[in-house]
Amino acid sequence: MARYLPWLAGLNLVWEFAQLPLYTIWSDAPPGEIAFAVVHCMLGDVLIGTAALLMALVAVRAPALARWNWIMIGMLAVLLGVGYTVLSEWMNTTIRPSWQYSSLMPLLSIGKVAVGLSPLAQWLIVPPLALYLAARGRRLTV
Repeated sequence: MARYLPWLAGLNLVWEFAQLPLYTIWSDAPPGEIAFAVVHCMLGDVLIGTAALLMALVAVRAPALARWNWIMIGMLAVLLGVGYTVLSEWMNTTIRPSWQYSSLMPLLSIGKVAVGLSPLAQWLIVPPLALYLAARGRRLTV
């Protein structure tokens, strides 16, 4: 965790800034509110990423770090993160509108639920990359 969390936080912070134009806050809010939202979302991403990793470790009954099945753990953590993200995006854009996508956000429709592609891509890219960077120098097992 000591190696994973800094990577997860830094990469999510960059992602949150990069995807700002895909949300209406980019054009509707003052700079201070935007900065608060970015930090708030990054911290939430770190909590979600940490919880997903811990649940993956429990689910695979991870042995000592040297014997981790990094690929399986990473895939399961991504699956958990994506699942949470779909639910969260739907809840926060449709059920209790806390934020909205701008017209620039590409959407993926899952039944009657439309979810932004950027947050989905974030969970497919950022946690695995953070895990990879944290594990560099260790032998990855399958």
